[in-house]
Amino acid sequence: MTLPVAILAGGLASRVRPLTESIPKAMLPIAGEPFAFHQLRLLVRNGIERVVYLVGHLGELLSAAVGDGSRFGMSVEYVFDGPELRGTAGAIAHAGPLLGDEFFALYGDSYLECDYRAVAAAYRQSGKPALMTVFANEGRWDVSNVEYADGRILAYDKRRCSHRMRHIDYGLGVFRRDVFDGIRVDAPADLADLYRDLAATGQLAAFEVASRFYEVGSFTGIEELGRHLSQESAS
Repeated sequence: MTLPVAILAGGLASRVRPLTESIPKAMLPIAGEPFAFHQLRLLVRNGIERVVYLVGHLGELLSAAVGDGSRFGMSVEYVFDGPELRGTAGAIAHAGPLLGDEFFALYGDSYLECDYRAVAAAYRQSGKPALMTVFANEGRWDVSNVEYADGRILAYDKRRCSHRMRHIDYGLGVFRRDVFDGIRVDAPADLADLYRDLAATGQLAAFEVASRFYEVGSFTGIEELGRHLSQESAS
C-alpha cells in the first residue's frame, strides 16, 4: 500500500501576484494546463493512489477543477483551512486522522521528479518519525538551507542559513502523524520550524535526490517548468 500525499496548497501565493489574485497557485496555467494537473499525473506515475489537498485561498476553484481525482486515476480529498490561515504544519495537524498514520507531505507549488517509492523505503528503513528529501543545490536555484553530510542532516534552518549549508529542502517529506501532536490548530504553525526542531533532536532522516526541483512559486520557476514540460511533451 502506497503512502497518501498531503499537498500543501493553502498559501496566498503573494510572490506571483497578480497571477494569483483570481486563481490559486495550483491552478496557474503551465504548458497549457493547470499546474495541479501536471503535479497529480506525476504522482500517479510514481504509484500514488490518494491525495489530500490542504487548501485555503481560492481553494474551491481547485476542488472544482480537480474533483475527486478519478480523471487522474486516483482519489483526491480536501481539507480547508477555514477563516484563518493555519500555516503549513498547522494545516497538516488540522487534517488529522484523514491523512492516516504515515504520509508524504508535498508543497503545492513543487514539481518533483524523484523516486517516491525509494523515498518511502528510506523513511521506513530509517526508523525515524520523519524524513526530509534534500538536494545538492549549492545556491543555484534558491538559498541552500540544509547542512548535510554522510547521509545525515546536521542542521536545517530556513531563516538562518550558513556557509556550511550546501543542500536544500527539496520539497517532499514523509511523516508519522504523531510528530504533529504538539502543533496547535488555532494558530499558524510552519512546517519549516517543525523540520528544524526534528533535525536538532536527531529525529529527522534524510534522502538525497539527484534531479533538480521545479516550482511555480516564482515567476522564474513558472517559466522554467513551462519550458521543461513543453520539451518533455515534444520529445
